[in-house]
Amino acid sequence: MLKSQEIRRIAPEMDPLRMGMGWKAEDLGKPQILIESTYGQSHPGSAHLLSLAQKAQAGADGAGGKAALYFATDICDGMAQGHDGINYSLPSRDIIADLVEIHANATTFDGGVFLASCDKSVPALLMAIGRINIPAVFVTGGVMDAGPDLLTLEQIGKYSAMFQRGEITEEQFTYYKHNACPSCGACSFMGTASTMQIMAEALGLMLPGSALMPATCADLGDVALAAGKAAVALAEKGVRAADIVTRRSFENAVMVHAAISGSTNTLMHLPAIAREFGVALDADDFDRLHRGAHYLLNIRPAGEWPAQYFYYAGGVPRVMEEIRSMLHLDALTVTGKTLGENLDELKRNGFYEKCGAYLQKTGLKRTDVIRSFNDPIGTNGAIAILRGNIAPDGAVVKHTAVPKEMHKALLRARPFNSEEAAIDAILTREINPGDAVIIRYEGPRGSGMPEMFYTTEAISSDPDLAASIALLTDGRFSGASRGPAIGHISPEAAEGGPIALVEEGDLIEIDIEKRVLRVCGIHGTPMDEAEIERVFAERRKVLPPFKSRYTRGVLKRFTQTAQSPMKGGYME
Repeated sequence: MLKSQEIRRIAPEMDPLRMGMGWKAEDLGKPQILIESTYGQSHPGSAHLLSLAQKAQAGADGAGGKAALYFATDICDGMAQGHDGINYSLPSRDIIADLVEIHANATTFDGGVFLASCDKSVPALLMAIGRINIPAVFVTGGVMDAGPDLLTLEQIGKYSAMFQRGEITEEQFTYYKHNACPSCGACSFMGTASTMQIMAEALGLMLPGSALMPATCADLGDVALAAGKAAVALAEKGVRAADIVTRRSFENAVMVHAAISGSTNTLMHLPAIAREFGVALDADDFDRLHRGAHYLLNIRPAGEWPAQYFYYAGGVPRVMEEIRSMLHLDALTVTGKTLGENLDELKRNGFYEKCGAYLQKTGLKRTDVIRSFNDPIGTNGAIAILRGNIAPDGAVVKHTAVPKEMHKALLRARPFNSEEAAIDAILTREINPGDAVIIRYEGPRGSGMPEMFYTTEAISSDPDLAASIALLTDGRFSGASRGPAIGHISPEAAEGGPIALVEEGDLIEIDIEKRVLRVCGIHGTPMDEAEIERVFAERRKVLPPFKSRYTRGVLKRFTQTAQSPMKGGYME
């Protein structure tokens, strides 16, 4: 018996309350399908989701189910940038997951369709799916079109820094701002939003080939309709999300992440999602699986083209075909078939030809966007986990975005206790080649772990600094970040991590190949490890205890309970 029908027997108020919303008597005995989206007029990634949710509702109703629309509106990292609003970004992921849990369990549904597009909403709904463990199909809201001359939003940070330095006019800057987001959808680059859409498909929770479709493409509505039908089929068969998403699914997702050089934020989101599914996944798994992985994707910010071209080149299936030998092809998916069976079926049903028709209009070849396995951009993945006396629990770097000159470096420490102080120093040219800019007290327990997008853009847009300094932080970066940026340094400063002990002029060694991040000298003088530990011990004695500025609300709860970003940054 369906769970909804069991609840009807013990909760007699259920039927009249549903009929009070206009349901018919014959609807009451049908499979009950939750249509949960992050729709809201909050940003382009969510403003169009209502129509897709209604398509999913129609699909479920047409397949013999009865669907109900629920909403858990998300916020926009882009709109939160540059002010304290960004501190709410990571906490919002966990709050949305909590709200969906409440929606699903307070009423009881037999299956669900879950719709989101962006940085925190996609992992939030994936976390919720793992937690409630009902038959589930995920639908993403796709990606926005690029603007004139292929202008995309991640370039605005660069243009902002150039404007502040007087390198472009206000008129030019205004033009870029007014034309960077010409449609709904996630931002058109391989940032966290695009990466997490791809991860949802790689986990087997999406219909094949549906991640990162252009939001303006009619194909997306067809996918939402089909997802509603698929949710009913899964509910009738009793196939729950945890029957599909296993350890092998997560390993597939990490391999795809390597192939696309995905966002570093994935190293927080996938472990947090895995935890909800009862799977242990950590940063070391990323490091291990990325080693020797082939990096294939020529999409911004690391590549040339906007993210809408990803779907034109064949999307996730094309990437999976290229790295097929490195995947668990027997992993189950929401189609009821294995990953390998899905890939074979896509080749037979004309999927690549349909995508190719879009690509042909751009004048590009498929391999201009998604390289072949034997002709990769790189052969060592995209992510490395660094450790040393400044980061004993690890730190994350996207080495594909780091200039080769900075893969091995000896730098002078320039510590700051806030991002605001650091970016001011960069823009006023107080930072010099050979400096290591350290931003601390910006981890989960410090400030909520905001991303350092403007700081990385200020560095990467300055040719004197981009290949000569590094940015080290216990905070995180935008998925669009470029340049020599090392984040998630753990333990964080707010918990007394060694990053809190670094002083002006200390020597910082970075060696990405050897996975090393450490202090190797004090105030410019090289020292051995034992001497440095003695200095750190003396500094710790006079280190002021961290005092949070948050005394109430969400940020108080998050900063008091958030776990290390190396574990997923979730609230315990």
